[in-house]
Amino acid sequence: MKKRFGVLTASLVVVLSMISLVSCTSTKFADDPLDLVGSLDIDRYLGRWYEIARYQHGFEKTLVGATAEYSLREDGRVQVLNSGFKKTLDGKYTSVKAVAWRPDETVPGALKVKFFGLFTSDYLVFGLDEENYQWALVGNNDRDYLWFLSRTPEVSDDVLARMKEIAEAQGYDLSELYLVPQKER
Repeated sequence: MKKRFGVLTASLVVVLSMISLVSCTSTKFADDPLDLVGSLDIDRYLGRWYEIARYQHGFEKTLVGATAEYSLREDGRVQVLNSGFKKTLDGKYTSVKAVAWRPDETVPGALKVKFFGLFTSDYLVFGLDEENYQWALVGNNDRDYLWFLSRTPEVSDDVLARMKEIAEAQGYDLSELYLVPQKER
């Protein structure tokens, strides 16, 4: 009985520690949400965007030449096609589809994206070339997702510096920023 109680106690400690860790990390920026763009014209945002830089994640970790392509669906939502090449620019092509929508029309820069019809994540546009829609910054309030997007496979040093400046001002740590190798497609 003592052994069983010890195992249960140890299990409880592990579970409570994990809950504590998750709640600490997921609420790190709870009182400091991203300052989103005040205007986002979905029609102008449609089309191909190249990933210039990003935080690395399991689902994208080996992708290079990564792009996101947005098109309007008949129901008014946005079809998303994320694609890239595994490990090298000559690697195996891979893609995944998703659906995006604006849940609150009064917050133009906030979208939701659903992958595989199963899970939903925030898609928050907090930086944008509002005049020409040539680059955008996308992330989430927890600051654990970040993408630098461009209409072209490369950006000038000035544009990259501006994107970094905006991301840092919004609380992003750029020490883990990965510059995505691209090729013209």
